[in-house]
Amino acid sequence: MRRFLPIVLICCFFKPVQTKAQFEAFKDSVVQLYGLVMTADSLKGLESVSVVVKDQNRGTITNEKGVFSIVALKGDVIEFSSVGYKTMSVTIPKNLDGNQQSIIQLMVNDTVYLPATIIKARPTRAQFERDFLNNPVPDDNIAIARKNNDEATRRILVANMPVDGREASSQYLRQASTKAYYAGQIAPQNIFNPFAWAEFIKAWKRGDFKKKDTRRPVNSTTSPSTTPTPNDIYNPRH
Repeated sequence: MRRFLPIVLICCFFKPVQTKAQFEAFKDSVVQLYGLVMTADSLKGLESVSVVVKDQNRGTITNEKGVFSIVALKGDVIEFSSVGYKTMSVTIPKNLDGNQQSIIQLMVNDTVYLPATIIKARPTRAQFERDFLNNPVPDDNIAIARKNNDEATRRILVANMPVDGREASSQYLRQASTKAYYAGQIAPQNIFNPFAWAEFIKAWKRGDFKKKDTRRPVNSTTSPSTTPTPNDIYNPRH
């Protein structure tokens, strides 16, 4: 412990000296930069020019006479930018004597080519009425609902849309139940059933067997219907 005590005392003695040397070096590198920004063609003071230290997000702007003042370090790059002028940059020399420097920066006009703008005359009243009347207006929700609930549309959908899983399973269970009910005997034929013939005649008068509309949904997968019989009326398909 006594061996390291002199070393600690020496470090505590030289630490303030080292810190002071670093502060003096940093103080010597600080530069007060001030100057004037003018246009290159007319030598007039340029107002509101951005004066920024590059890559440090520090800067200022010129006043109404083009004068600016900013604190920077030796070796920093100062950028001057303004709308309508080319961006200029100045590097502060690292071997600059003293802590002040003045500069006069000239800004050169920057030519920017904008795309051409085509101005057309306003349409006449007749042209506006023609375009307004010929413009197709999409159906609202009420009109779409009325079309979907139309009787003819519903008949086409019922006749051509395939059954879902519940309907298919229900039909299969009814067929299995009928087959099990008449197991071991001959199932009755509805062609000799007077009630089936009565339902067949009623359906014929209603026009259920007339030619269907040729319009079909795009995703229809059903096959063409066959000729109806009284069995179809008494035991309708699902």
